[in-house]
Amino acid sequence: MSQWSQQARKVLKGAKISNDFFNTQAFQECNFPIKIPLEYAQLIDQDNPNDPLLKQVMPQAKIEKSGFTQEPLQDEDNSPVAGLIHKYSNRVLLITSQVCAIHCQYCFRQNFNYTQHDAISNWPEIERYISQDTNINEVILSGGDPLSLSDEKLEKLIKNIENFDYVTTLRIHTRSLVVIPSRITDYLAKILAKTRLKVVLVTHINHANEISEAFSKNIAKIENVTFLNQSVLLSGVNDDIGSLKQLSLKLFEVGILPYYLHMLDQVSGSENYLVSAEKATQLHLQLQAQLSGYLVPRLVRDEGKSSKTWLL
Repeated sequence: MSQWSQQARKVLKGAKISNDFFNTQAFQECNFPIKIPLEYAQLIDQDNPNDPLLKQVMPQAKIEKSGFTQEPLQDEDNSPVAGLIHKYSNRVLLITSQVCAIHCQYCFRQNFNYTQHDAISNWPEIERYISQDTNINEVILSGGDPLSLSDEKLEKLIKNIENFDYVTTLRIHTRSLVVIPSRITDYLAKILAKTRLKVVLVTHINHANEISEAFSKNIAKIENVTFLNQSVLLSGVNDDIGSLKQLSLKLFEVGILPYYLHMLDQVSGSENYLVSAEKATQLHLQLQAQLSGYLVPRLVRDEGKSSKTWLL
């Protein structure tokens, strides 16, 4: 049993869910180590085996479905320099960390070769690449999770990006802030406030129950930043109008606008999370009918093209 499997058992101590689960075939065959931070685990209803937070981090029973692969987006095919992905003409994505605070079992990068793709260790090559393309005006920090870096390392990376005069926007994609609200330090807020770059902070929140009091309080420390959220539509987690509507309302309550509602990236092992395009469309139309337009995220699919495919 891996250290994260032991942690998962510990943080869910006393719950019949964990006691039963660790003997199941799904657990025994799991290739993506279970990793659950304590602050997230404390939000899980341990008496509910269908808790939407629990279902995101616990492996599901394997089923066979066509179209699922180890690398659904083929990110490495769009990596001209190790640690950098360049799919879209005006922006590049940096793999800033190999680590994420939580292992979501639908993660499309769970098989990504992080050992070779690390932006910090490959910075000289990345710097040369960006310096040769003045069309790049936005740098995206991804991972892993960029906020698994220390504040000091993050600050140094941002300063390096500021050296490119034609880069105007810094976008940070993170799940850490909601699964470990204590990660929102005063110094992190200071770093984001003082950069000359326009900062767009994209949270990854799939269910309203993830938005804790601690997160709501701590996120208010970060000022002068554009907050957006992207979610993944997941069967058994948020594939009902009540969950999606409540998520949008609660996001707005804490100052975050719904941005993208992603169709599942079909990575092997995530088959049980798949929601059909027909159901997704119906749910999105219901959202449009029940919410103001600015609270309705764009329904998209990533097909590895030069931009996301808008379904609605």
